[in-house]
Amino acid sequence: MPIQDLSEYDMSPERGYLCRHNAGAVQLSGDFAVARDVAMRLPDFLPTNRVRHLLTKHLPDGDIAAQVEDLSDAEARMAMVHYSFMVQSYVWGESEAPTVLPRSLAQPMVALADRLGQQPLLPYSGYVLDNWTMIDPDGPIDLSNVAMIQNFLAGQDEAWFVLVHVAIEARAGQALAAMKRITEAVANDDSASVQAELEAMATVWADINAIFDRMRERCDPYVYFERVRPYIHGWKDNPALPQGIIYEGVERYRGEAQAFRGQTGSQSSIVPAMDALLCIGHAADPLKAYLDQLHIYRPPSHRRFIDDVRATSTLRGFVKTVGHAGLTDAYNTIVQAVSDFRTRHLEYAASYINKQQRNASGNDTEVGTGGTPFMRYLKKHRDETKANLI
Repeated sequence: MPIQDLSEYDMSPERGYLCRHNAGAVQLSGDFAVARDVAMRLPDFLPTNRVRHLLTKHLPDGDIAAQVEDLSDAEARMAMVHYSFMVQSYVWGESEAPTVLPRSLAQPMVALADRLGQQPLLPYSGYVLDNWTMIDPDGPIDLSNVAMIQNFLAGQDEAWFVLVHVAIEARAGQALAAMKRITEAVANDDSASVQAELEAMATVWADINAIFDRMRERCDPYVYFERVRPYIHGWKDNPALPQGIIYEGVERYRGEAQAFRGQTGSQSSIVPAMDALLCIGHAADPLKAYLDQLHIYRPPSHRRFIDDVRATSTLRGFVKTVGHAGLTDAYNTIVQAVSDFRTRHLEYAASYINKQQRNASGNDTEVGTGGTPFMRYLKKHRDETKANLI
């Protein structure tokens, strides 16, 4: 299928994969308003080491799941943000992980995830894409003008970690919008237009990498490891929860423990879309299988965009066939930019995680929040990207 306009994938050139509605203005009512108020108190609850008691005490205990279908899309996404933060806090907010998620969290979480086509824990979309607002509604979507809505502990380091991702997602919108034009120019054998689009995309990628370079400004590696990372793990391939979690009261799970991968920046759809456009493949092995598994953790419309780009793009073959130096250089500039992004991700993984000294329950320096040997995974895909230089 040809690539459609970004709006068909719930995307925009100005915001990329970020929510197109104003998440900060979404108003929840009834039981969902009560749940929101409880979630917003997590920075108060978590330091007590009694967060499980406090959540079960204050959350509404009615049939919340049955009310999910009455929510608008924006309301469901905001409720997903709040509930997923509470689920993560319940699981990782005390010294030992539980084996059961109580029905007051499990049933609404599963219902919201089903409504949105996602998995019932904190996804990247709930952590980043739907969890931000603009300070000045008329200002830019950049680090000077965005704020995080829902927090775990709150504080500068937690917010900065998320907001750097928000700023990157917003800037990437122009690169994502160019993919339709590039594939159409390739189909029309218009090498000059392809080259011009790639050269413009290089400017976007220079900005993306510059934003990523700013992570250390306000997010300290030690604080990240001790105060941000512990709450975003999942329960698949996590040593602290080898069997996963039982979602109490969810009939289709039949009382059996479920294992889902944790929130990770690798759930962002930017780089997979770039791989699809540039026709970059990854060797078949367990780490490639992990990359494929992450696809179901993305919002369905974003999965469809990546799939359509992958099915449509013949860019790499076109560049090689044309054999024009300027076009080849433009293509290689983008491949190098994506490789540089992966290199910086690898460097951050080393300093923010791998080199930290203390392991807590579920917060292993050798296991990523998605449950993988992340250093090997990140290096492999960086190297495979560089191997695609023409």
